[in-house]
Amino acid sequence: MGVSTLKWQGWLVGLVTVAGLLVFAPLGLYVWASGGDPPQAPPRAALEDVRVTGCRIDPASRRVVAAVEAAGRAEGPGAYVVTVEFRDRAEADPQARAAQALVKIPGVAPGATEYGEAVGPVWPVATVPWCGVAGAEFARAA
Repeated sequence: MGVSTLKWQGWLVGLVTVAGLLVFAPLGLYVWASGGDPPQAPPRAALEDVRVTGCRIDPASRRVVAAVEAAGRAEGPGAYVVTVEFRDRAEADPQARAAQALVKIPGVAPGATEYGEAVGPVWPVATVPWCGVAGAEFARAA
């Protein structure tokens, strides 16, 4: 009896070993074949890199001027195209169309901050303007 029990246990150990290889070998091959490089984080939206730092009315032309700043990205130098919106209040009116202007901020190096100005429409005398970023795009330098 002792011999047949040992024989049965030997077969059981062999089957468990084969089953373990069938389960874990493909997983090990997948990890090995996928390479060792950690996955890269997706690029952040250009809207996170830009902001309006000032909003004033030019006394000579009565046009609204928005000061815009753009922070450089770690992925390399490039240029931003920022859409600036001009309204008479911070809350957007869904039925009114706000005036917009584009400003290009070229040559933004990684870790640097560059500035630009967006010139808007002629502004009425009795109202205070509100300037904000409506959109932004980043293009890497070639």
